[in-house]
Amino acid sequence: MTLGEMLVKQKKISADQLKAAVAARKDPSERIERTLVRMGFINERSVLETMSELVRMPVVDLAQIEIDKDILESVPKKLLHRRKLIPISRDNGSLQVATNDPFDIYAFDELRMMTGLDIVPVLATESEINTILKKLFGVAGGTIADLVEEERARDDDTVEVLTEVNEDAADLAEMAQDASVVKLVNDLLVEAINDRASDIHIEPFEHELKVRYRIDGVLNNANVPPQVQRFQAAIISRVKILSNLNIAEKRVPQDGSFKIKVHGREIDIRVSIIPMAFGEGVVMRILDRQSTLLSLIDLGMQGDTLDIFQEVISQPHGILLVTGPTGSGKTTTLYAALNKIVTDEIKVLTVEDPVEYHLPGVNQTGVNLKAGYTFARGMRSFLRHDPDVIMVGEIRDLETAETAVQASLTGHLVFSTLHTNDAPSAVTRLLDMGVEPFLVASSVEAVMAQRLVRAICKHCREPYEPDRKKLPPDFDYKGGPLYRGKGCRECRFSGFAGRKGIFELMRMTDDLRDLIVQRVSSQKIAACAKKSGLVFLRDDGWRKVTAGVTTVEEVVTATKL
Repeated sequence: MTLGEMLVKQKKISADQLKAAVAARKDPSERIERTLVRMGFINERSVLETMSELVRMPVVDLAQIEIDKDILESVPKKLLHRRKLIPISRDNGSLQVATNDPFDIYAFDELRMMTGLDIVPVLATESEINTILKKLFGVAGGTIADLVEEERARDDDTVEVLTEVNEDAADLAEMAQDASVVKLVNDLLVEAINDRASDIHIEPFEHELKVRYRIDGVLNNANVPPQVQRFQAAIISRVKILSNLNIAEKRVPQDGSFKIKVHGREIDIRVSIIPMAFGEGVVMRILDRQSTLLSLIDLGMQGDTLDIFQEVISQPHGILLVTGPTGSGKTTTLYAALNKIVTDEIKVLTVEDPVEYHLPGVNQTGVNLKAGYTFARGMRSFLRHDPDVIMVGEIRDLETAETAVQASLTGHLVFSTLHTNDAPSAVTRLLDMGVEPFLVASSVEAVMAQRLVRAICKHCREPYEPDRKKLPPDFDYKGGPLYRGKGCRECRFSGFAGRKGIFELMRMTDDLRDLIVQRVSSQKIAACAKKSGLVFLRDDGWRKVTAGVTTVEEVVTATKL
């Protein structure tokens, strides 16, 4: 009986799913269980349990096993990476080895010849094996081992030049196109995407090349081998080639972009390169345009805030402003709002810098400063396209602000963002730009400030009793358990997975409009708004702490008293 037939017999998959997987195999040599997992019909662990019965080989959980590093050092890294093997323990002339392919007898023979030990294979999932390999040897550890080996072979009879030499662009291009360097950069990209990173930072220092991923708003060191610094020039040149940048230019900043396809998804990478003391620093922003659009509820909006926000975005005209610092999720919120209201009955136009995600049913354009196509110019052109709703990426200057006001006063609903710390400050920012107070008062319908906080991992969330003395004085703690993440494989042992928004929605009232016309301070506007029911950012954060969505520390970090 084949593995596929056994999975059907155990009702883990259907006969139709097996047939579909056979038809969908990329090539005849692809193992059927990998196709089934790739198509989402079954998970790796379930396959492994059935395979264990078929080949009579035990399954192990590598996360619960202490790997003997002395054994690892005795086995070539290249072999472990190529064959996906993890030596676990040695006992009486035998070596226990974790594999995800019990039929790869050539791998066991090769290991037996290299170690002189009998090989006792056990089963582990491929993802667990890859995690252990990355943990022990770093991201792209196998690729870097290959590069080091090649470099040693080339350098046996060469002279080391200590004087700084400008490498020729042709030499840099040749290095960057080397198959191992290409794979190394690909490994870094895939690892970041798998870890849900939003940015990749490549930072050159005197004695190391540091690679960090921004995950859920926090930078995490990527576990790369120290030898990666040897290939610093080749890595950066490869990124430049992908981004159509000048690989010979190292004196001035350069910006570019490229597109890749990973796991069947097209992903845009925005690249920024700047010269630093010990080389060039690279930041790559990862934009998954085909990622699932979040709903307003998914973002963390709830209760009265959700009801009022939905009411505002359903109005025929006026301005809705979303404010907050860079990276606080403003654009994502506006996308969710547009996705909520878009229908065949209305025309929606956006001008963005750049277009980050594609919205079905929405006409999207990106600014082009070199061609003179700015936010303001885009909006003026939009008014001749008979739109119902306009989204402008950001109000940066008086011209854009006045155009947005005029659009709202002529019967259009306008969405935009501003960089302010809270909702009341957005009004004074428009006044500071030079917009007349009566125009602001009559056009702005609502302002929402927001921040992102890390959400507690649902797989390892646990209750705890807090120490009341350590709680912030403004947290009105009513008693009962709060929650935190213990840390698990699903969240990379951080205790957090994903992020949620905390919101401060200020709906315009007649009293607020009167204050705006009088040009009062943002503090007076905030005091008046609070009387009308405004919930401040920090208070919404405490709601989410009490509900077990996030932690006290996250709210304190994201907000101020």
